[in-house]
Amino acid sequence: MTYTASVVGGSGFTGGELLRILDGHPEFELEQATSRSKENKTIGHSHPNLRHSDLRFSSPADLESVDVLFAATPHGVSMEQVDAFQEAAGTVVDLSADFRLDTEQQYDEWYDGHSRPELLEESEYALPELNRDNLEGAELIASGGCNATATILGLLPLFEADILSGDEQVVVDVKVGSSEGGAGGGEASSHPERSGVVRPYAPTGHRHEAEIQQFLGIDVSFTVHAVDMIRGASATCHVFPEQRVSKGDLWGAYRGEYEDEPFVELVAGGGGVYRYPEPKSVAGTNRAEVGFELDPGNRRLVVFSAIDNMMKGSAGQAVHAANVALGIEETAGLEFQGLHPVGAP
Repeated sequence: MTYTASVVGGSGFTGGELLRILDGHPEFELEQATSRSKENKTIGHSHPNLRHSDLRFSSPADLESVDVLFAATPHGVSMEQVDAFQEAAGTVVDLSADFRLDTEQQYDEWYDGHSRPELLEESEYALPELNRDNLEGAELIASGGCNATATILGLLPLFEADILSGDEQVVVDVKVGSSEGGAGGGEASSHPERSGVVRPYAPTGHRHEAEIQQFLGIDVSFTVHAVDMIRGASATCHVFPEQRVSKGDLWGAYRGEYEDEPFVELVAGGGGVYRYPEPKSVAGTNRAEVGFELDPGNRRLVVFSAIDNMMKGSAGQAVHAANVALGIEETAGLEFQGLHPVGAP
């Protein structure tokens, strides 16, 4: 069965990734892409890798009826337009932060409130490794934040294996590429300002902490740095378990959690150049790499995770979740394994 699909906000970076995936997806027929600023221009005008397509951007005010609508819009847009989205499509997948959290109180604390809190109970978090069972048949899906996704994937096995209880100290340092700021990222994302930097831009209080808190039940000390790469999010988590942990315990926890997951690979101190997870090795893919190392002298566990922020951290995760929701083969449209060697991701 083929499902029709549209992308609202298709001219941005993440919108372009959605269009790229859907263009090659065996079960989706891309019917519409909207953009206020690029209306009537071909999608290849914004995304040169899609110049082969004749599809043109249309106005978001004129939504076509489709099976699945992907909304790649800034925070605050989807909660205002959700009625129109749901009228146009049976399944809505939102890539903003509008439906990621469970309660209105969380949005009051971490964002600027929420205008449609009654829908928060209906939405399902898109990360299949965390929420697969609840995604089946879901009609409102919220793709997770890229920094939260990287962190959750790194830490989740420790909670599932009871190595962590939630009372321990966890310090998370995330390095992210410039595409996280979007196509209109502003002065700080311009090449002269971004090139060569390791810039703390959210030393404390990053909004993605709310997702980590919600799904892992833990408060983390969380800092994000902007670094000189285009794609990628790399999380290093410093964990101080109350009980001593062996490497055997860790291998058991991570293999037990991810052995059957199609998009998670364990990379933990092997041979070669790429001994631990790196964004460069997953650029352009829906894969996540996770790994770990023990520091027994300090009773510290260091957990590493790496994703492409626009794929596993956004568009790829959204399509993966849609596949699950509709009963499509999970890996459909997401089989790209990446390239090596490549330049800056």
